[in-house]
Formats: sequence, structure tokens, C-alpha cells
Amino acid sequence: MNGFGGHGWGMGLAWLAGLIIIILIVWLANTLINQNKNRYENIGSSALEILKERYAKGEISKEEFEEKKREIS
Repeated sequence: MNGFGGHGWGMGLAWLAGLIIIILIVWLANTLINQNKNRYENIGSSALEILKERYAKGEISKEEFEEKKREIS
């Protein structure tokens, strides 16, 4: 036969295809986890930014601002 048990190069390189698939799965899972993590981290900061904007526009008093700021943190 040709040195690979009669299976040729196809069976000799099959492990490489499996390795590539595993790497892609790990990369995809990591990407999805990081996207969700970043999305939830931005929620807290955007709430504080909205609160600061409302205070700057005069929509809420200083007491309301401080109270709501403590609630957010």
C-alpha cells in the first residue's frame, strides 16, 4: 500500500480537520461569551451617564441625583 494503511492522505490528515473544528468551536464560544459580558458591563455605565445628563439639564435635583446614584452603584 502507500504507507498509510491503504487509506491515502485523506485519513492521514483527518485529525487536522478535527483539530480545526475544535479550535473554531472554542473561538466561537469565547467570542459569544465576551460579547455578552461587554453588553452587560455597558448597562451600568450608561445608566449613570443618563443620570448625569438629567442632572445637568436640571430635570432632577441634587438630592435626587445623589439618591439615584447610590441606587445604581
